[in-house]
Order: sequence, then C-alpha cells, then structure tokens
Amino acid sequence: MSEELIPETPEQETEENEAAEPIKQRKNGLYPGVSDELAENMKSGWADTELHGLEPIAQAEHTAARRAALSARFPGERLVIPAGNLKTRSNDTEYAFRASTEYAYLTGDQTQDGVLVLEPTGDSGHQATIYLLPRSNRENGEFWLDSQGELWVGRRHSLAEAEQLLGLPAKDVREIATALTEATGPVRNVRGHDASIEAALTDKVTAERDEELRVYLSEARLVKDAFEIAELQKACDATARGFEDVVRSLDKAEATSERFIEGTFFLRARIEGNDIGYGSICAAGPHATTLHWVRNDGAVRSGDLLLLDAGVETNELYTADVTRTLPINGTFSPLQRKIYDAVYEAQEAGIAAVKPGATFRDFHDASQRVLAEKLVAWGLLGDLSVDKVLELGLQRRWTLHGTGHMLGMDVHDCAVARTEAYVDGILEPGVCLTVEPGLYFQADDLTVPEEYRGIGVRIEDDILVTEDGNRNLSDQLPRRADEVEAWMAQLKG
Repeated sequence: MSEELIPETPEQETEENEAAEPIKQRKNGLYPGVSDELAENMKSGWADTELHGLEPIAQAEHTAARRAALSARFPGERLVIPAGNLKTRSNDTEYAFRASTEYAYLTGDQTQDGVLVLEPTGDSGHQATIYLLPRSNRENGEFWLDSQGELWVGRRHSLAEAEQLLGLPAKDVREIATALTEATGPVRNVRGHDASIEAALTDKVTAERDEELRVYLSEARLVKDAFEIAELQKACDATARGFEDVVRSLDKAEATSERFIEGTFFLRARIEGNDIGYGSICAAGPHATTLHWVRNDGAVRSGDLLLLDAGVETNELYTADVTRTLPINGTFSPLQRKIYDAVYEAQEAGIAAVKPGATFRDFHDASQRVLAEKLVAWGLLGDLSVDKVLELGLQRRWTLHGTGHMLGMDVHDCAVARTEAYVDGILEPGVCLTVEPGLYFQADDLTVPEEYRGIGVRIEDDILVTEDGNRNLSDQLPRRADEVEAWMAQLKG
C-alpha cells in the first residue's frame, strides 16, 4: 500500500475557502513540501472527464416512491438521513465503507459522507436534496495531496452527474453543517451514522422524535417492492453458486482449515456482488453447535458435519442468508441423518406456515413443535408431553434461537420495527423472511447420549410471501438428505 503524503482530510469548508487553504503535509513524509512549480504544474494538463447524458440508476423510480411515502408520513418536518463516514481500522487505514441502510434505501447512493435532506415545502410535501462531496479540488492540490483525493482513492461523480443518476438535486455536503445549524422548525435525524450532523442538530432534535423516524424507515422495509425482490433473488442465486464452490473445494479445506471455506465463499461474493452480507459461519464438527461461529479457524475432518451459514450481498446491498449442513465426506452417518431429517421436517412445517394472513410467529411455532416432538420421542425430555415441553420452553436447550427473521438490506432487516408490526404482525405479499430451525447438542452436554454430543444441524432458506403462499428464493440448493448427498457427489465428480 503506497504511503500517502498526508494522513488526514482537511477540515470541510466551501470550495472558495479550499483554494486558499493549504493542504496539510504528512508527518514523517519523505517530501518536505511542495514547490510552487510542482503545485502549478499539477493544476493543469488534465482532460475534461465530465460525464453527460447519464441514465438514472435502476432503482431511481423506487427510491422516489420511498421518499414520497416518507414525506407523507412526516409533513412539515425537516428529515435528515446520513450515509455515514469512514471508520478507522488502524492508524490511517479505514474499513471498507458501507452506506447506512436508511440512506441507501432512500437514495440508491452508496458514497461516504452523503446526506439526504427532505425540506418541507409547506403543510405537506418536501423537496429532497442529496448532499455529496464534489469532485476533488485541483486548484489547492486536494486531488493529489489529500488522503481522500481522487488520485489516491479514485474518481467520484460530480454533483451534476449525481443529479442525473439519482434523480435528485445535489449540493456540496461541506455546506450542510452550516445549513442545518441555521435551520428552523421541527427536525428529525437518523442517528448513529454521522457525528458532525448530530452536532449541527444538537439543539433541534430529540431522541424520541429521531427514534420515530428510524422505526418508520425500518417498518417501511417490511414489504419489499419489485426491485428489492429481484435483488434478493439475485443474492440467493449467487449464494447457491458460492455453496457449490465450497463443496468442490472441501478436500482443500480438509488440508487446511475452515478458513479455506470462508475464503472460497468470499471470492464468489466479491465476484458476483459487493461483499458477504455478514460474517460467514463455516462451522465444522463441534463448532456447528456455536450459533455464530465466525472465527473459522478449526479443522475440517471427514466424518464430521459442516454447518455453512453464508450470504452474498448484491451490489445494491441486498443480502441472502442461507444455511446448509453438509457431511464433509459426502455421506451422512445414521445418527447425523436422524438429526438432520428432524430439522428438515421442522423446516418443512415452518415453510408451509408462511403465507398471507398468517402471523409472523406461526412458522416459528410450527417448527418448534416438530423439534419438540422429536426430542420427546428420542427420550431426551423424560415423560413430559410435547405440549408441556413447549409451554415450559424446554426444547430451547437444544434449539436455542428463533426460527427466522426478516431479510433485506440488513441480514436481520427491519430490526427496530415495533413489536406489533414485526413479531406480532401479519404476513402479507412482499415480506421476505428466513426459516431456519436447528438442533445443537453441545460437546459438553451430559443430558444427551454421548454420540449426540458435538452435532449441530441448521437448515435455512429465504422465503418470500406471495399472493397465494410463498416462494423459496434459495431453492436452488437441495435440502433433503438424499438430495444433498447426490448433489455433493455430482459436484465432487
């Protein structure tokens, strides 16, 4: 990685002031300064790269509809939705930037430091404006001296280009703090993404009002539009190919570790999408009983099971969330198959319960009942009835988690929606959720027979509620035990 001339971005200011302000030099840089001749040389001799006649991004009409719904919900109020800023990983290196879900959902833009502002135009209606960093300044050398200048991190769109792409008026984000400080009237802000925005609004907002905005935007995503459904399908299709890649490379994983599996899936995510949607769980052997095993540093052994929970995030930030539990050598042992079949039966019952008019809890209850029946039949809960086990929640020792969650731009989408709209809500067409029952017998659990210990099984699919039932978006991957074995044999050749 090349050493930048300076480690920090200069304070944000208007373009006129920028030209007068010198760019800070890097401490311990190899060059003592910039000569007048070099500074003058770098100002000129560059081709005009402005882009014209750009077509709007694919989701522009959808983001406009989402903003219109937001405007109708909060008439007469100024609404501020930031993208967020870069976060330092170490010294002067940053984590890869990922725009806030609320901002990307309403704009389709993914650039750092962006802010969407909806200004009220009267008793009803708003004027939406997006505030962005313009092209790097060439007069003061920002474009080649600043750590976020375009010669260091790449060209960004001009404000005029952004307007064409996003279908929104665009302004210089370096002016927004002053504008917000001087703003009057009621204001709401999505907190937690941009400290400078929060500082500018500190005396104009309340935590309660801001939370109402965040909750509304979470609930707005409960029902997906056509663009979102297509993106989720794309994510599932790419994820299925990532699982195929893993099966083909299991021999290499056995020679190394779970990290080979992690890296194999990550390659597919970066080829076909933006990234992984969450930390991949590549849990072999007893690690499969740890729900969020993301260390991925364990051995991969023939005869054990691999629980792979992973999802590709598309370039538009929609993620899949799929789990398969696979026999590493390609064949389930009799006990592994017994436990796997129980989870499969529970998932079948859960998926069947996903339909318009059902409650969100129905699929969870259906899956949990099947798992409780199996645990009772296996003699793990004494002489208690299934109903009593469910009443007391005793099955949770081995099932542990809820059977699913909403899915979308966040892997656990709509997370701050009101309880009455989410877990106590009614399913309707366009809702997308996961169905993912599991059984986990910890390696140190003395309440189960020794041969059960260290076995963990989860099966997870992404289910879209349709007008007449549901559609499994991730059904490209087999689920039945015999189909899994046949699929693995075919991939391994």
